[in-house]
Amino acid sequence: MKISHQLTVLLVLVTVLGASAHAENGTETSRWMLIDNFENSNAIEQWTLRDTKNETQPHIDKPQITEVRVAENGNHYLLKKAAADGIIGNRKALSFRPLPVSVEVGETYTFYARFQVEYFPNNHIFGLSNLDATGIEAQDYNALEPSLRITDKAESNGFKNDGTLMVKIGSGYKKIINFTKAEVAQPLQTGTWYEVWYVVDNNRLANGGQVYDVYLKGGEFEQQTAVYLNADFRMAREKPLNYLLLNSNTGSKKSPYGNGGVLYDDFYMRVGRDLSKPNQFPETQ
Repeated sequence: MKISHQLTVLLVLVTVLGASAHAENGTETSRWMLIDNFENSNAIEQWTLRDTKNETQPHIDKPQITEVRVAENGNHYLLKKAAADGIIGNRKALSFRPLPVSVEVGETYTFYARFQVEYFPNNHIFGLSNLDATGIEAQDYNALEPSLRITDKAESNGFKNDGTLMVKIGSGYKKIINFTKAEVAQPLQTGTWYEVWYVVDNNRLANGGQVYDVYLKGGEFEQQTAVYLNADFRMAREKPLNYLLLNSNTGSKKSPYGNGGVLYDDFYMRVGRDLSKPNQFPETQ
């Protein structure tokens, strides 16, 4: 699907912003702060797992699957699923952990992660929250601010998603864009590791903040590429961001989404806009 002329023009801005970020920050990566790479034996203990809308029938206690797995090359990663295959009714499978430092109001930070879609159909979203643990459990989706959505589910209005990565815009979501081709990006490929950088501006709305830019590498994007600029914080509370939050949803018994998982690894953060790559892990992972 072709995008508008206005988005085509943004290609120029994307190129300038990307070049500026690299020029300003170079390749120095010593100040990247590790959030989690799941290599520690107690990594999962740092996460809080809550199934806050568990409608499984018959009832299954703690149906979500959020566990550390080991790849053939020895790399550890997190597998996240709303429930095991065939289980329906876990509507809010929350997994969250505190950030090493808060992103205060007025600050800009860059976040880095790797992710892989296990398979479709599924329904996942991940991002950052500015609530405490109690607030996250109470607000679930609305606990998120900047977020990235992975799903091929049908919406209540009948629109069918196709697995293209999405960002938050206003009251809905928008697919990321391949600016070079001036069209919407392709659906995410299963079994492929993607790298994502999202630059989070936690300034106040009046100062142009509560927005984030997204850069992606993997699949159709052979090099790091800007795929969306100025996506919206979900709630724009103008509060410090302090938690990393993953959420998934099986759907209801009437309208199941599917339980395909997402693999996550190498969550990092760094102050400012920095599109370099953390160098604490090998290229072969």
